Amino acid sequence: MSVVLAALTSDPNLLRCELSRLAGQVLVQTEPRANAMGVGAYAQDEVLLRRLADMEEVPSLESLAPPTESEALLFHAGRLPLGASLEENTQPFRSRRWLFAHQGAISGFEQLRGPLMASLPEHLQRQVRGGTDSEVLFALFLRQLRDVGRTDDPRLEPQVAGRLLADTAREVVKRSMELGIPRASTLNLVATNGLLLVASRCGEEPLYYSRLEGGAECEPCGVTASTPESQPAVGAHRRRRTVVVASHLQRPGSWVELPRGTTLAVGLDLQVHLLQGH
Repeated sequence: MSVVLAALTSDPNLLRCELSRLAGQVLVQTEPRANAMGVGAYAQDEVLLRRLADMEEVPSLESLAPPTESEALLFHAGRLPLGASLEENTQPFRSRRWLFAHQGAISGFEQLRGPLMASLPEHLQRQVRGGTDSEVLFALFLRQLRDVGRTDDPRLEPQVAGRLLADTAREVVKRSMELGIPRASTLNLVATNGLLLVASRCGEEPLYYSRLEGGAECEPCGVTASTPESQPAVGAHRRRRTVVVASHLQRPGSWVELPRGTTLAVGLDLQVHLLQGH
């Protein structure tokens, strides 16, 4: 099973700090070991996407942080079959400002691929370059955004994006039923445009979220309990807030399991909205 980790933070300068707080809480690698890992983030108007293929060691959480400030991050680690192109099939996938990752598998994808692709406009069909079910799911989500004219809208409400992500999973489930595909798919979907984060759980595999509240101490920044309150870094670390989504935990702690059939939607105000029904 692949691994997904995503974060949206109130202070883009402290994303690396927030990732370091997750040490010992989340996993970024499982067995069998992933042979394709990718991480996406943002540098103002630029989308940063790195491929971390065939790493000998498990990457540290801090190493996933981009070299520049970023409000959002999306990481995925999975195993591709022998011969599959790492460049074309490694998640997260990107289109304009959108980053997307899928944890799980579509049952009967060989049977479903044709009808799903046929439902896409030509430009999104051309965008699917690899052979994974995940990239087709991303194209379906982009079609949902295009149909309501919100693909590039910086004012897109997180609840709207969340409903469209859930609709993507619902469409696959509906088509599976129409074709008589008996086994249930696992469709844990996560997407961000740097301004919002949405995550939808559809299937048996769990998906978790947590809210990190501010604290004055930070080892990466050298901020300790004895650091004077007059230092700007102390106030910044106290004010920071982050919402994190993860598929694999080392210890539950303050993490909440997203109920099956529920979508999480978060904007830059860091308010968590849970949408029911898929």
